[in-house]
Amino acid sequence: MEMDYFIADVFTDTVLKGNPLAVVMDAVGLETERMQAIAREFNLSETTFVQRAALETERDEGVRVRIFTTQEELNFAGHPTLGTASMLRLFAPEAADEGVVKLKLNVGTVPVRFAGDGLDGVMTQREPEFGETLNPGEVQRLCGLRLKDLEATSPPQVVSTGTAFAIVPLRSLDALARLKVRHDEATPWLRERGARWFYVLAPLLDPNEDGTKYRSRMQFYGGEDPATGSAAGCAISYLVARGAVASGEEILLKQGVEIGRPSDIRLSARLLDGRVSDVRVGGSTVLVAKGRLFLP
Repeated sequence: MEMDYFIADVFTDTVLKGNPLAVVMDAVGLETERMQAIAREFNLSETTFVQRAALETERDEGVRVRIFTTQEELNFAGHPTLGTASMLRLFAPEAADEGVVKLKLNVGTVPVRFAGDGLDGVMTQREPEFGETLNPGEVQRLCGLRLKDLEATSPPQVVSTGTAFAIVPLRSLDALARLKVRHDEATPWLRERGARWFYVLAPLLDPNEDGTKYRSRMQFYGGEDPATGSAAGCAISYLVARGAVASGEEILLKQGVEIGRPSDIRLSARLLDGRVSDVRVGGSTVLVAKGRLFLP
């Protein structure tokens, strides 16, 4: 059995930056256990598997895509969604309809709209669900921080646009640099409250010339993610709901700086009658490598 695959860097326009992703094409009929084994082989944050159907079906429902980390299947993840849509636009242009590639994920259909002929896209995520407000004292301990590091007027809260994260606003970049999540304790604690991981962010008091307004980090599985598009959607929902970012305003968030994989994530959401919607997460993707899998 042979299948084409592509390696792309997502949320960047520069190779060897951003968040790497493996996209396996022509995966129809591939068993779940084999997908998980292939994801472990690539050993990246996520690997996606594209299962094509009739074009009419894909235009209506989206191209079927499954997402795997090295340990489990995810219902939704941001950089795999943007990166997979970009590879389809590049190598299967028939999947795009007027610049939009729709993906049929476990969480439902997610559209990715591209501007021009390049691989700069914007996904529209599900409307956010706001969960439990978390105890700041427990959060700071599990994140290896001090209570005064947390933003006092904006308590941590569980938010989901398909995958639930605990959004943790900090007061400074200095506090962000000291993040050290205690995974053994944090994982069961978060699961009990409906979240998977902490997504920690801090504002830039003097925004960069490129317009960056926030920096973020997401530590998981004992490592760190260069860019977490699903969590970024939760973060902008949280910020707009609490008035920290204006409704409809697009901001630039940078992640992955501490691990040498800087990623640029564009974010916006709208607030109408107390309800957050139109959650948009965008960025660029660049092709790094392509090859073939040879499986018995």
